[in-house]
Formats: sequence, structure tokens, C-alpha cells
Amino acid sequence: MTDNIASLVGAVTREVRSVERDGREARVVVASRAYDTTIEDMWDAITNPERIPRWFLPVTGELRLGGQYQLVGNASGTITGCEPPRHLALTWEFGGEVTWVEVHLAPDPNGGTHLVLEHSAHVDDARWDQFGPGAVGVGWDLGLLGLHWHISGGSPLDTMALQEWEVSEDAKQYSRQSSEGWRRASIAWGTDESAATAAADRTTAFYTGEGMEEPAADTAAGELAASGEPTDGQPADDGSNQDSATTA
Repeated sequence: MTDNIASLVGAVTREVRSVERDGREARVVVASRAYDTTIEDMWDAITNPERIPRWFLPVTGELRLGGQYQLVGNASGTITGCEPPRHLALTWEFGGEVTWVEVHLAPDPNGGTHLVLEHSAHVDDARWDQFGPGAVGVGWDLGLLGLHWHISGGSPLDTMALQEWEVSEDAKQYSRQSSEGWRRASIAWGTDESAATAAADRTTAFYTGEGMEEPAADTAAGELAASGEPTDGQPADDGSNQDSATTA
């Protein structure tokens, strides 16, 4: 956990999109980065129930296409797509809402494996304007960071060290820079700069605990409990790792 913060944040490419889903506009947060491992190992890391707890949370359920999964103390859902070792799709059900997560893997041109994570949701303008894509995006950035540490070390993350890191200045700096990255992605998508900046400031305050206001309930697409995303004004449990995957 001694990596340079700027390089860790810069390893992620961030994008915001709009798509039509079930006849309605859905907003999509897209995070991608390369990992120094084979596509087979990466697929195993995000789908093997013995490996997932090493960087995220224990998972139970029918871990197969069409089966239902449960992340302990967190989201549940249905596995809707499974094409080893390239594509995983699932519903992300939390806080009474259903959103959708897809993960795409491909060989990276520079070696290793390129991972693309897409989280889409129907989000009304008021909720989106409050925190923007960073409410979900910063959480996923933290998840991809946990996956990076797992892939790099090949062993379970040290819980004590992780808890210490979560409250460190490095963790706050990571969240600040991640939030800034999502601010830029929001502007590139078409959000007014002042509105994007205000939303990013609120997201940064939440993740760092500095000057945090009380967020409204259900603040953003896809309520990521493990990410510490703003939910009912309170951090959700386990803010260490944010990604999600299940075996299919």
C-alpha cells in the first residue's frame, strides 16, 4: 500500500455515458484499467468465491448463470451474463433499487489484462446533481484499487493494515483525486462545470469526512454499500474494497 497515489488514480480511465434501458434513460459510470496478469487469472480473481474475500467480501448463493448471489452484509442480485473469461453481468440490488453491473476483460495491448467495469442505473436529475458520478465512481475506484493490491501481492489483504490505510491521509488523497477524475469525466459528458464541481466537492467531503454535509437518502446510481457511497447520510459498512463479482 505504498504505491504513489497519483499513479494509482491515474491508472483508471473514467467515463460517463447515457444509454436507454427498459425504455428509460440510464446513466452509466465506466471505470477501466490494466492489470499485470493474464486474462485467465483476472477472471478467476473476480469470479472465484475463494479469492473474492481476499480483496472484497465473502459471497454466497447459486454462483452460476441465472443464479442469485449475496455479498455478505451488502448487495445481492442475479447473474445475468457469464462468458468466461471475458464477460460477467449481474444485477446489483441494494436499498430497494435494482441497478446493473457489467465487467469486460480483454488482453491489454501493452501486456496483461484490460478490465472495463460499467455500472448503469435509472437516476433522477436531483439525485445525480447532488453527488454526480463520483458517488458511485469513487467507490468503484477503491474497489479496483483493492483488486490491484490483490493481483500484485497474490495474497489476502491484511485487514489491520487495510483499516489503518482507510483512515490515513493517503486514503483521503486517493479519494480527493478520484473525485476530481470523476468531475472531469462528468464535464466531458456535458455537465456544466460549476455543477460538476459542486457535486464533486460534496462527494469528496463524504469520502474524506471533511466538511461533510448530510446527503439525502439514495443519493446516486447503484448504492454501493461496501464502497462507503453516501447512503442515508451515513457511510455504509466496509469502505475498503468496492468492486463486486461472483462466480458463474
